[in-house]
Amino acid sequence: MTSANTTAATVAALAATCSLIAYGASQLTSKSFKHDLADLDEIDADDTNNDDCITADDVITIFDKLFMTMQQVVMQLSQQVQQIQMSGQVIPEKQLRQLLKTEFERALVSCQEQVFEDNDVDADCLEEATWEFMGKAEEYPKVKRAVERFQKLFESISGEDVVGWTPTGRAKDGAEVATKDLSPEELLAAATIYFEAITASMLGISRSWQAQGKDLKDPEVLKQFQLEASTDANEAGEGKLMSEMGVSMGDFRKAVDKHSRIPAVGQTLGMLQMKQQQELMAAGVPM
Repeated sequence: MTSANTTAATVAALAATCSLIAYGASQLTSKSFKHDLADLDEIDADDTNNDDCITADDVITIFDKLFMTMQQVVMQLSQQVQQIQMSGQVIPEKQLRQLLKTEFERALVSCQEQVFEDNDVDADCLEEATWEFMGKAEEYPKVKRAVERFQKLFESISGEDVVGWTPTGRAKDGAEVATKDLSPEELLAAATIYFEAITASMLGISRSWQAQGKDLKDPEVLKQFQLEASTDANEAGEGKLMSEMGVSMGDFRKAVDKHSRIPAVGQTLGMLQMKQQQELMAAGVPM
């Protein structure tokens, strides 16, 4: 496979697993939080009830800011990969994936420091508050939504299975689903279902917001639209994959990583993303 095709496949893989993220605090991953598990059992109840405690709204605001900033980083990284492709530089795919993850994490360190400072919070206190609210997800569904949206962003770049991870174990909804090893043909069928579901969801959400008189040209309205629409549409895509093919998002992502090096697969994934963008732009959905 040529270097251009290899890089193009990696771009397509990013596009497929980050399609909604690219649209639009500590790293909540098993690696970065597991070392603090003992501390979580020693949270002082008095400390969580004082005037300086971090509220659920604080957690939501912080993770929304992290998401909005870091999704721009994803877009920039994708553009850099495309520039590498155009220049003809040869970077092995595995090395390229690690490079993307390293650059993402480096940007996140700078980003989260600024967000913490702007919101006057301590990283350790935020971590404790976040897991406390996540432990009561039924009471704080918006916290769960904001945190998992960010986890999915990290997961899409790193390839690590972090969505749903908590200090007490992995949260699971419903019965266990057996993993599936998709063939290239099955991957393309799954990708078509995924992109079509996302596109339909985005169009529906856009029409609904406009029918309610919401001006998507207003920066604040647009920000909320990007946050909510990206999450809803991604969930719609995941739901379609599971209901029609019994494929989890983890299986889909692994298949993309495995087969996107095949030129025909990488090119088709890229074409699906391009088609999606064209349909959304033609319908006036803000990009």
